[in-house]
Amino acid sequence: MGDYNIGDAATRSGVSAKMIRHYEAMGLIPKARRTVAGYRNYAESDVHTLRFIARARDLGFSMRQIADLLGLWQNRRRRSNEVKALALAHIAEMEVRIAEAQAMKATLEHLVHCCHGDERPRCPILDNLAGAEEPARGAGTATRASASRPRTIGSSLGRTTTRR
Repeated sequence: MGDYNIGDAATRSGVSAKMIRHYEAMGLIPKARRTVAGYRNYAESDVHTLRFIARARDLGFSMRQIADLLGLWQNRRRRSNEVKALALAHIAEMEVRIAEAQAMKATLEHLVHCCHGDERPRCPILDNLAGAEEPARGAGTATRASASRPRTIGSSLGRTTTRR
């Protein structure tokens, strides 16, 4: 097949029409050809590129990383070590985010454990969010004295993750 309007391209690629326009505006896909009536027209190669972008997004790559991957994918003289380095850097970023999420989860689990969940007004969860004293054992300190200062999450639980 050949030319597709934006709705057909969206259906065939699994990418919404809104995101297709966004990717076009960002330069991830070339500007669509236009019909006489001004409608966008996409080729099979555009749909293939949209599928590539969708898969990269599913794997959590950033838009900048996707642009780099697209450039490498379209360059038949690329070196695979460049692609591998990009993927390894992405894995490292994911590991940091996973560690941060695990520290947040551990802190929340500790705060939930310390909360009686009864009719009394005192709540260690709200106290922690408000920056009040930590409950016994001192679950992760998440004070925000300064927005630019890093926060330590889950420090008393044997894991320390710094967030900015």
